Amino acid sequence: MTAVAQAQTQPSATEPARRLTLQETIDLALGSSIASKQAATNKTSSYWEYRSFRADYRPHLTLRGTLPDFSRSIIPVIQPDGTTDFRAVSISNSDVSLSLGQSVGLTGGQFFVSSQSQRFDDFNQGVRRYNSFPAIIGFRQPIFGYNALAWNKKIEPLSYRESERQFIEDRETVATTTTQRFFEVLLQQVNYEIASKNVENNQALFKVAEEKHRLGRLSRNELLQLKLSLMNAQLAQAQAATELKTVAMQFSAYVGLQRGEKIAVEAPNVVPALQVEEQLALDQAWLNRKERFQFERRVLQAQQQVAEARGKGGFNADLYATFGLTKSANNFSESYAQPENQQQVTLGFSVPIVDWGRQKASVKTAEAQLQLTQYTVEQEQTNFEQNVYTQVNQIELLKERLQITASADSIAQERYDITKATFLVGRISITDLNIALQEKDQARRAYITALQDFWVAYYRLRSLTLYDFERGQPLLAKE
Repeated sequence: MTAVAQAQTQPSATEPARRLTLQETIDLALGSSIASKQAATNKTSSYWEYRSFRADYRPHLTLRGTLPDFSRSIIPVIQPDGTTDFRAVSISNSDVSLSLGQSVGLTGGQFFVSSQSQRFDDFNQGVRRYNSFPAIIGFRQPIFGYNALAWNKKIEPLSYRESERQFIEDRETVATTTTQRFFEVLLQQVNYEIASKNVENNQALFKVAEEKHRLGRLSRNELLQLKLSLMNAQLAQAQAATELKTVAMQFSAYVGLQRGEKIAVEAPNVVPALQVEEQLALDQAWLNRKERFQFERRVLQAQQQVAEARGKGGFNADLYATFGLTKSANNFSESYAQPENQQQVTLGFSVPIVDWGRQKASVKTAEAQLQLTQYTVEQEQTNFEQNVYTQVNQIELLKERLQITASADSIAQERYDITKATFLVGRISITDLNIALQEKDQARRAYITALQDFWVAYYRLRSLTLYDFERGQPLLAKE
């Protein structure tokens, strides 16, 4: 059984409409709709965020410099006898350095190698000096502190995998919404077709009734009842045309069609023969959906907050050490000749003595939040499984409902045809004819609604499992 929905109030004989099947409409929305473009943009953003995270664990080469730092001014100079003299100075300081740094995720520290050269000019006295550091090797290492690098290395890969699944889910959401809007147009077109057919039938019946009334075989009351039915059918046709135009505009805007483009949608006359097993659906949902990584990430982030509260509030120490070469001279080349070595070691620490329980409260708050997150994730896991089971069972019920409504649609149409023919020979009343008409229209709408509910539920199941049950493969394999 096929139905056609046209995105205009009246069918046009001069301008053929663009005909779209359900799959063609979904493909169009996935390629042109704003929602699909938003999903692609979010995926790109997540990719570059992950690239930024990975860059934190790779060597960084940096060139820094000040060329020049010139100053001409009068400055106070304290004399040996304690008085202050003001002297004019004209100086310039310049420096350039090249450094290579490497973060260590395991410890949270950083190793670095650098080379630096400085130049000083006193233009009033004609003095020029160079100070060079040919090579400096050093490291910075927090001790007993919070290691953000180590935690990010656990969390960020999960976030990236989550974003990959989120992109597929977003596309399936677009497919589900497109299916919903597709059938909204189709249902309104069916309403318009029903209304138009009812107008045509009532016009024909009214003409026959007028002839019967002229011959005295039909009362005026029955004639007026038929005329009223015709007028009601014409009102219903106008209302259906308006509603069709409204949903067609919304449909075109969502899927990305050009404004004013005439379209027609065709109801799918083939329903996939699905045999969805609950366990298969649940296994694929856990394997493919973002929740697989999202739940783990959320627990890790809560654990990260606990580690941060403990690390930042208690004993903290920082070790800084360097070893290098240095030399000062009046010209650049001599500043690199036979340099002397230099060393620096710094150990700083911080110990809270009295904080009135602030650090303990911070830790306890983070621990309570961790426990709450664990309970919440556990509940959401249960809800997730129940949603999968519910959706699978709904698919089976909707398949059966679709078969029943399809049969009811055919039966109601046949019954109306028989009732109409019986009325024309005067064997039944107009009331019986109207009842048959209403049942025919209700059966047709019920079939289209059942068709809509099945396809929307099918794409929701795909979105919930990220699995193509027709082809028997995960949707991730298609990307």
